[in-house]
Amino acid sequence: MPGLLRAIEARREAVEADPGLRATMLPDGRPLGAGDALLQPALAATLHELADDPGSFYRGPVAERLAAGLRALGSAIDADDLAAHEVERPEPLSAELAGVRWWAAPPPSQGATALALLDPEIPGDLLARARDAHDARRRLLGDPRGGPIDVAGMRRPAPAHGPAVPAPPATGDTVAVTAVDEEGRSVVLIQSVFQTFGAGILEPTTGIVLHNRGATFVLDAEHPAALGPGRRPPHTLCPLLGEGPGVRVALGCQGGRAQPLILAQVAAATADPDTDLRDALAVPRWVVGDRDLGFAAEAVLAEAGAAVPPGSGLEVVAGGLHEDRCGHVQAARATAAGLEAAADPRADGRAAVVHPSTDPVDPRSSS
Repeated sequence: MPGLLRAIEARREAVEADPGLRATMLPDGRPLGAGDALLQPALAATLHELADDPGSFYRGPVAERLAAGLRALGSAIDADDLAAHEVERPEPLSAELAGVRWWAAPPPSQGATALALLDPEIPGDLLARARDAHDARRRLLGDPRGGPIDVAGMRRPAPAHGPAVPAPPATGDTVAVTAVDEEGRSVVLIQSVFQTFGAGILEPTTGIVLHNRGATFVLDAEHPAALGPGRRPPHTLCPLLGEGPGVRVALGCQGGRAQPLILAQVAAATADPDTDLRDALAVPRWVVGDRDLGFAAEAVLAEAGAAVPPGSGLEVVAGGLHEDRCGHVQAARATAAGLEAAADPRADGRAAVVHPSTDPVDPRSSS
C-alpha cells in the first residue's frame, strides 16, 4: 500500500537497524515495491494462536516468546510484567452537545479534550480553543493510577500562556476500526504504536511490533504524566461515539495529538443524518502542531480550501487537497435509512456495509 511504502522510506534507518523489521520490510535488502506481497509468517502464526486463546498474549506461549525475545534484545520486560495486565472497564466521559450525546475515552486518553472542542458554549474560535485545549492536556493529562486527574480543567481549558511546548511527534502507525449495527451496538477500536514502526523493534519469534508510547511520559515527579511503575503514558487515542435524534455514529481517528481537533471538524456533520458521510470526511480541514507536523515551531497546516480562523499569529502552511498529516477519520453510522460507512480519502482505509450470512465463514479459512 502507498502508506506503507512511504513509512518504510521515512524510517529507513530504523528499519535497517532492527533485524525483525529489516527481514520483513526490506526483503532481499530492498524496500517492498508497489504490488509486492508483505509476508509476515511469524505474525500470522501468532494471530492463529490468539484466535484460539486470546489470553495467550499476556499469559501463555505468545507472552513467553515475546518476553524472551525482548529480554534477548536487552529489555527489562519479562513474562511477569505481561501476566500482570488486567482489563479495565472505566466509565466513559459523556456530554450532550448541540442535541447529540457524545461519549469519549477517559484518562489517560484525551477524550476530555475532544469534548472540549465539540462544546459550542466554550468561547473563542476553534483554533484558539484548540491551542488552549492542547495546553491543558499537556499540563493535566496523566494516568489515574498515579493520582486524581483534573478532567474538568481539560473540559473547560483556560487560555494558554507562553509559547507552546513541543510534543513528541506521533508519526503514524495508528489504525481505527469503527462499526455499528442495527441492534444498537456501536464500536470504535483504535490501535497505535505511536510512531512509525513504534520503538523500531519487531520481535522476530512473534512478529509483533513494539510501541513507543512511553515517549509521552514526563520525568517531573509532580506531573500527572510522571514516569512510574505500573503507570500508563498520556494517550492521543480518541475514540468517539455519538447518538442524536435518528442517528448513531462511531468515529475513529488517526492524527496524534490533533485527533480532537480533527474530530471537531467532522463530528457534527457525521451526526447529521441528512449529510452524506463520505462528504463529511472529505471536507478540507486544518491542524495545528509543531514537530508532529514536521515544523520547527507551532504552525497551522491547511488543506486547499480549508477555512482557518484568522488572527492567531501562527504561520499558515498551505497543503494539498487531502493531506496525510491532516489525519484519517473512519466512520460508521446507523440512521432510519439503514447502515452507512465511510473511509477517509486521505488514507488506505476501506468502508463496507456487511450483511452477515446465517452460516459465518471462519476468517482463518477465507482468502
